[in-house]
Amino acid sequence: MSAFYTTVARFYDAENRDKTDDLKMYFRLAAENTGDILDVGCGTGRVLIHLAQQGHRVCGIDNNPAMLKQLERKLERLPPLRDRIIAVEADVSRHNFERRFGLILLTYNALMHFIEQERQIALLGRLRSWLAADGKLVIDLPNAGPVFASEDTDSLVLERIFLDDESGHMIMLQSVSALDRAAQLLHVDWIYDEIDGEGAVQRHLAPHTLRYFFLPELQLLLERCGFALEQVFGDTEEGDYSADSERMIVYAGGT
Repeated sequence: MSAFYTTVARFYDAENRDKTDDLKMYFRLAAENTGDILDVGCGTGRVLIHLAQQGHRVCGIDNNPAMLKQLERKLERLPPLRDRIIAVEADVSRHNFERRFGLILLTYNALMHFIEQERQIALLGRLRSWLAADGKLVIDLPNAGPVFASEDTDSLVLERIFLDDESGHMIMLQSVSALDRAAQLLHVDWIYDEIDGEGAVQRHLAPHTLRYFFLPELQLLLERCGFALEQVFGDTEEGDYSADSERMIVYAGGT
């Protein structure tokens, strides 16, 4: 996981600039839950910074220095936020916080990076120990059902075209993926073709593996680690969850 984000860190903010649909959900949850907020896998601060701008105290943890370097660059331009943000470079399943959080976030697909079950249990157990008595854990994942029902393809897919913030170069992002249904793993080769002003192309390859979760499995994992699943939604507007939902967004509390 760390090697993947080292490759894509410089592209991450430009690539995900339009990913804002979940911010209202986190603003609402932050207003409803007292105490500090923990953003697990905070990366370049996409969610972290927006919550701090709303006046919340937010702690972020990430194990990739390249992503955190991008966060630091943004904070250099936003000095008023420094009193409300703490960023920690560490493995979340091994780190110790001497504090409790009213809201813990596993934002957009973050849990999918924890491939092995022992790592999932280690992570969730650690998060449970950091959750305040009346706190809430939020997990945002893709709904596995529609993906597993779709036909396999080995085609090269053009995902998006965007401009790199640092160089101004055009980036063509493509992917080739393979779904292992038995292991619930998605293997993706992300291909970033960087095109400079003279038309020269530099290719950046970023292979990646993600794990899908089904709701009954996730519920058992949560219960194993001292959580109780409270609600599940199919989108960031708290719409009903169904087999056809695009997302699977879970709210859990401690037992």
